[in-house]
Parts: sequence; C-alpha cells; structure tokens
Amino acid sequence: MAAGGVEVTVLVHDGDEDQRVSTGFAGVDRVLGGGLVPGSVALLAGEPGIGKSTLLLQVVANLSAAGLSCLLASGEESRGQVASRARRLGVDGASVSFVPGRELPSVVAAAHTSRPFLLAVDSVQTLRDPDSGQVPGGPAQVRSCADALVGLAKALGVAVVLTGHVTKDGDVAGPRTLEHAVDVVLTFDGDPRSGLRMLTGGKNRFGAEGEVAWLEMTARGLHEIDPSDVLVSNQLEPGAAVALPRAGRRALAVEVQALVAPTQGPPRRHVTGLDPRRFHLVAAVLERASIPVGRADLFGASAGGIRVDDPACDLALAAALASAATERPPPEASAFVGEVGLTGVVRGVAAMPARLSVARAAGIRTVFAAPGTEGIDGVRIVPVHHAKEALTWAGASRRHAEQAEGVRSTDIDGPTNGRPERAKRRSDLGF
Repeated sequence: MAAGGVEVTVLVHDGDEDQRVSTGFAGVDRVLGGGLVPGSVALLAGEPGIGKSTLLLQVVANLSAAGLSCLLASGEESRGQVASRARRLGVDGASVSFVPGRELPSVVAAAHTSRPFLLAVDSVQTLRDPDSGQVPGGPAQVRSCADALVGLAKALGVAVVLTGHVTKDGDVAGPRTLEHAVDVVLTFDGDPRSGLRMLTGGKNRFGAEGEVAWLEMTARGLHEIDPSDVLVSNQLEPGAAVALPRAGRRALAVEVQALVAPTQGPPRRHVTGLDPRRFHLVAAVLERASIPVGRADLFGASAGGIRVDDPACDLALAAALASAATERPPPEASAFVGEVGLTGVVRGVAAMPARLSVARAAGIRTVFAAPGTEGIDGVRIVPVHHAKEALTWAGASRRHAEQAEGVRSTDIDGPTNGRPERAKRRSDLGF
C-alpha cells in the first residue's frame, strides 16, 4: 500500500522467525542468542594474541564443513599463514575461501561475487578504504569500512564477523560508532599465560546480553570446557575458599586465594583477578574482627586468572584471608556467598538459586550466606548475619593457638608477660 506517495510494506508476517545457524560451538551459539543470524554484523574484540583469529578460523571451518560457503578476509595474515594455522588446528583449509583483507573494495567485490553465508574479516583495523584519507586503523577509516560492511550484510543477507583490537583499558579500539553500527559486540579475553578463555556477549540485538562461554586454548585450537573443573581445586588448603560469582548471566564456582605474610616494613597489598577496592574493604573488616591482617603483606588472586568483580565474593575473600592468617582451611566442601558492608554485616545477593545449583554441581555441600537464603536439595545453608559468624572455624583455631602459646609462656617466663591475659581478651570476642 502507499501513504503520501511512499510505499509501505508489512513489517512482520505470521510465522516470521529469526533464522539461526550454529557455529559448531554450543557456548558461542548461546552467547550469540542461538547462533549466527543471516544479515547480522558481529564484532569480536580482544587483546592481541588472545586467540581471536583462531576462534574465527574454527567457526569458519565448522560452517564450511556443514556445507555453508564462507569467505575469510585477512589483513593480518597471508594466505600461507592462514593455511599453516589451519594445518596446526587440523582444519580442512581447502573448504575455506580466502581473500586478502587489506583493501575494502576487493573484499566487497569478492563478497558480491561469491555470495557467502559468512564473511569473516580479520581485522577491521587493517582494512583500508581508498576514499578515506587516513591510514588503516584511524577513526575515519574504521568508521567508513564498518559502514560499508554493514551495508553489504543488510543488502546481501550475508552474516559478517569482524575482529577488532582493544585498548590498554580494555575498550574496543576505534570510534564509538563502530559499536553502535554492529548488531553484536563480543569480548574475548582471559589470561594469555594460561589456556582459559572467556567469550562474553555485550550488546546483542538478537539475544540476551551478558552470556558467557568458556573455552580452553590447546595445541589443537579452542575447546569448550566446564569452568568448574578448572576454577575449583576441591583440596583443603589454608588460604583458599570457594566463591559463587556471576559471570554475565551465568553463575560459577571459583576458588579465591589469599596469602598473609608478616612484614617488618610498610604492608603491601597486591591482587590478581580481584577488585582491589573490595579486597581492601574486606581486609579492614577482618582487622576490626580481630583477625590480624592489618600489619601484614596481603596477596589475593582468583583461580585461573579470571577477573572476579562480583560483590557476592566478599564473604569468600574474607574466608580466604582468615584461613591464611590462621593457617586453617575452611570447612570441607563449603562455599561463601555474600556482600560484606563496612560494618561487617553480610548482605544477600541476587540469583541465589543459580549460584546454589552451580555449587551443588561442583560438589559443594555447605554454603555460608545471608539470613533468609533458601537452600536446595543437597546444599545446606548456614545463615550468617556478620562476617565474624562465617569465620568461627578460623577464630576457634586462633584462640586455641593463642591459649597454647599463653600456657607455654607461663611455664617458661611466668605470668608477668601478659600473654594469657591478651589471649583471654581475644577469646572474649569469639576469635
């Protein structure tokens, strides 16, 4: 029909449904919202060397093996380098079409000629539009190339995946219009020194934001894993406690670790994978609760080097620090969930059913959490109002050690040294 001389068509027909195509990775499909959508544009961003090109090549190979035509445009690697990578990964390179990805017109022309299901561009920062005066990677170049590829995707119904670099602050490099132009923004990160990788969904026009897929980099490429097998050791060691943070929309069982080392100089604080501000806050609360950590070097880390910034990990961090200070491990098969305030009060957190389900799958039988938390089959809840209540096992250990120290000093030096009295004052506090 027409309205004011402009042709108008029906936007939605009965039975219309987004077509989804699997990438061959169940976790990647979940992050994308169910798979790749024809005509969509996704940006895969990550640090250099994290594995973006490897993941892209494996996705292209999976789709090609399923009978879908794919075109890989690489401006960072030559045809020979891509073929060598494919051989290392055991990928059939003969099924993948390749075009040099330095010049935008040649990439667009190749896509118009072959009409692939997927056009993979590695990377958008190496692509150059001759009509733009800047060097590749400049804001004008990235904006122009991205706009051309988005237009190509919408006009031909070709799914486009672009890789992109990130800045030292972890933001996507290039103009902000790049993120606005694409349909999906994926972040690929992890510790380059280990094999653990995380694919996180940010902006997503075709699915829920915040989903996370876990992969491991091996000599044969990337493979999906259950993170609990890597992030929880299930060993009773002083200085380690299990937390149940959320990574995106998924809950995880992660071991947080702490080391308390006495020092004669100014105390140091160093953390890896944890929020330094939360770490300092929890340490101060423990000092108020008579766990002596204020005049010691404190070190904190998360297993696998992953970034854990969920306030629900506060209580687990307190348990790890208290365990390291008293050299006594937390109770067997236990986890700690709760946000610790400045007063030491433990606050409840959201999504507890999902967290407890993950705990049960990881072999956790006891969870220390805020009052009012409902348990599930196989997991016992120990309600704690204050951080001190969740650390009685550490307090009892320290009290017994101090009492024994006081008895020994009385036998040797007599009661005038004051140690028994000091031990008694601390035991009156429950620690």
